[in-house]
Amino acid sequence: MTTMTQIKSSNFKYDVADLSLSIQGKAKIEWAAKRMPVLAQIASRFRKEKPLKGITVSACLHVTTETANLCTTLQEGGASVNLCASNPLSTQDDTAASLVSNFRIPVFAKRGIDTNGFYKHLNFSLDYKPNITLDDGGDLINLIHTKRLDLMKTLIASLEETTTGINRLRAMDKDGALKVPVFAVNDAYTKFLFDNRYGTGQSTVDGIIRATNVLLAGKNFVVCGYGWCGKGLASRARGLGAKVVICEVNPIRALEAVMDGFQVMKLTEASRIGDIFCTVTGNKHIVRKEHFQNMKDGAILCNSGHFDVEIDIPTLIELAKETKKNVRPNVDSYILKDGKAISLIGHGRLVNLAAAEGHPSEVMDMSFATQALSVEYAVKNQKKLRPGVHNVPAELEDWIANLKLKTFGVDIDTMTSEQKKYSQNWKEGT
Repeated sequence: MTTMTQIKSSNFKYDVADLSLSIQGKAKIEWAAKRMPVLAQIASRFRKEKPLKGITVSACLHVTTETANLCTTLQEGGASVNLCASNPLSTQDDTAASLVSNFRIPVFAKRGIDTNGFYKHLNFSLDYKPNITLDDGGDLINLIHTKRLDLMKTLIASLEETTTGINRLRAMDKDGALKVPVFAVNDAYTKFLFDNRYGTGQSTVDGIIRATNVLLAGKNFVVCGYGWCGKGLASRARGLGAKVVICEVNPIRALEAVMDGFQVMKLTEASRIGDIFCTVTGNKHIVRKEHFQNMKDGAILCNSGHFDVEIDIPTLIELAKETKKNVRPNVDSYILKDGKAISLIGHGRLVNLAAAEGHPSEVMDMSFATQALSVEYAVKNQKKLRPGVHNVPAELEDWIANLKLKTFGVDIDTMTSEQKKYSQNWKEGT
């Protein structure tokens, strides 16, 4: 049962697993902070300028050490910040404890919480009547539009950082149902080109290996979806010696995968030869009954898309004669009626967070810098914003990219005045 608790002699509310974990949580938050120099520079400026003074931010994000540094950065800017988890298996309980104990940020998150508790936490977060919401999957903005309409009057804008969430929001916008401005942080170059590709690529492989300890070299590794997350995963799996197969519904992406040197085929064919399957599509029931039935004994399934619907788990359970829970930490084995075993990592939830620690801090530095500056931009420009999905301003991205390059010790050229003039002049020919 999920009930809010309070620190003695205050009205400070939170719901976390164990406050005694706060010491180790703080050490991990500080470790991540040292690897997030762009966000640190924003925090330093925020501390002086307080551009978010008087603003309440409710964040529904993965409760990780990197997210903790985003929350403290917004707090440095003067914002009142609270945090709930965007996925029941992505919460790091020690991080949640530290945010409460060491930074006095209300957190509503426990690893492994049930669906009922998960939605209670979302509502606890919204009870703060936010001016800005940060979403990872669109849950807060969906609740505001369906069950918490009273919050519309205090809401300035929302930010969304996942492909899944942006897809939902664009659908709302198309139907005329989106009533607030939303910044598509996921579509920012400083997010999807790096976070989705290098972050998801590395952390997904990390989760699979931590959970199973299998050798990837020589395995048939099936990647369902060749968006930026799929590209990163396929690249990293190939780098470890796997024979990577891509399954796609988009002909352009499928063609790109072919020209990147991957084997491309229908999932009905790939399901017969695959050793490891990972979905990264953002869609529902990608791997389903006919695929389970085709799979060979010992096949391993996992998902790195936002929600746990990409693998049709209810059907897998129906097909199973027996389920062996926790054959390894984060791995369940389903014994089908024909005797073959299919293993599922992390209950079909985000494998990189359910079985590992999520994206490296260095790549989240850019994603969360984009978040922080977008919050500031929304607050400063709130009178100009209209309902709908907005792109992150290019000047914010350029600043982040330039600063990130400096942290790598990289200098780049700038255009001469002649080059600038030539690039903007249509009259000068060949």
